[in-house]
Amino acid sequence: MVSGTSNDRFVVSRRRTGFGDCLWSLAAAWRFAKQTGRTLAIDWRGSCYLDEPFTNAFPVFFEPIEDIAGVRVICDDDINRRSFPGPFFPAWWNKPSLDCIYRPDEQIFRERDQLDQLFQSQRDSDANTVVCDACLMWRCDQEAEREIFRSIKPRPEIQARIDAIYREHFEAYSVIGIHVRHGNGEDIMGHAPYWADTERALRQICNAIDEARSLPHAKPVRAFLCTDSALVLEQVSVKFPDVFAIPKQFQAAQAGPLHHPALGAEGGFSALTEMYLLARCDTVIRFPPTSAFTRYARLFAPRVIEFDLNDPGRLILIEDNSQALMAS
Repeated sequence: MVSGTSNDRFVVSRRRTGFGDCLWSLAAAWRFAKQTGRTLAIDWRGSCYLDEPFTNAFPVFFEPIEDIAGVRVICDDDINRRSFPGPFFPAWWNKPSLDCIYRPDEQIFRERDQLDQLFQSQRDSDANTVVCDACLMWRCDQEAEREIFRSIKPRPEIQARIDAIYREHFEAYSVIGIHVRHGNGEDIMGHAPYWADTERALRQICNAIDEARSLPHAKPVRAFLCTDSALVLEQVSVKFPDVFAIPKQFQAAQAGPLHHPALGAEGGFSALTEMYLLARCDTVIRFPPTSAFTRYARLFAPRVIEFDLNDPGRLILIEDNSQALMAS
């Protein structure tokens, strides 16, 4: 990014992580752009779903979009040829381009906090370009998140895959969607307490499925499992032989997450297929509930079961905007 002469003002949403983080952070950037009358630029170069570092991942996976609820959007691959005008916020981005290439983790966390303070102040920045290159989960209201999910659509070939699977495997059933974020050897940070005891975690997941099956359902019940771990799929399938999972390529045991460039764009197609199908389930189980991947389902599924953040052994049923503890 180098300074230009344009009088336009921008918010640049830069993310290279999983789709849950990307979309949630995009919602926070969009909310700020909406409040301040700025143009929103979506820059997902270097995506963990692609092995092409200079390709903007957004148009690879989502339909082009020029406007989100009155906010002008730039999201095409021309991002490589654009120059955004300075000065920039956070101040790091005012350095010469070469000096900006390496950003240590502490700098990224510092920028996250600076952006959080700016958003909470509900004031604009004097900078012409605000760069959002940090995880901004929880930095906007739920209506901003819903606006993003309503406005952004997967590319037609991905949507066709989603619709075909839904017609064949979901339409005639009351589907319990189960998302299990394991990590498969990755540093899962805030998710780690849920996996402190693997056998206990698997028991908790199976207990949650039993609890979900015992709830009232309008149609015959079917269970749909989404996970990044072949081990989890194997263990849950032993307890529930009728569980349904979409065939996909897993990484080797302990080799890391599914959002990895080595899997190519197909890994991203699979991830979006599961993300959007989970949101169309009648009941969704989130393990752990700290995973952003199920944020879409959390906002749109009619019934959600998740694990108490303060006591992972307790289940919380969320239905009709109310919450109740379930037996665990």
